[in-house]
Amino acid sequence: MDVPLARQVDLAMQQMEEELKGLSAGTIVLQVRNDTVGKFGIRHLPVDIAEKKAPPESAAAGLSADQVKTLRKMAVDALARKRSWTHGEVTYDFVLRQGKLYLSVTFESNYNMANLLFRLNAKRRDWRDISNE
Repeated sequence: MDVPLARQVDLAMQQMEEELKGLSAGTIVLQVRNDTVGKFGIRHLPVDIAEKKAPPESAAAGLSADQVKTLRKMAVDALARKRSWTHGEVTYDFVLRQGKLYLSVTFESNYNMANLLFRLNAKRRDWRDISNE
């Protein structure tokens, strides 16, 4: 089953939707291996310090259902900037300021030297096998 990365991100965002509702800021983290989302989750401070100082009725409500939907679309659309890597991490830093949603995306590519050396050794062995015939 080969599911496109964009669809996987969309599914992960759907899974986190209830947790995202009501948050005013946080970081969504997606770990990618072989173009497949593995672990994903949200890092956030559950209690906003400003909320503690303000009266309860003036506390920010956080993300609404529509804003979560917008965040989900922005997260999927941002994948268009991912280029030619299959292993790494995608982080989405979001904040809600005066009712407006802001998003910053970071792509981190990871490479494995052991895999690279294994491929080089395999190529070298193939060359030696051919030269010994």
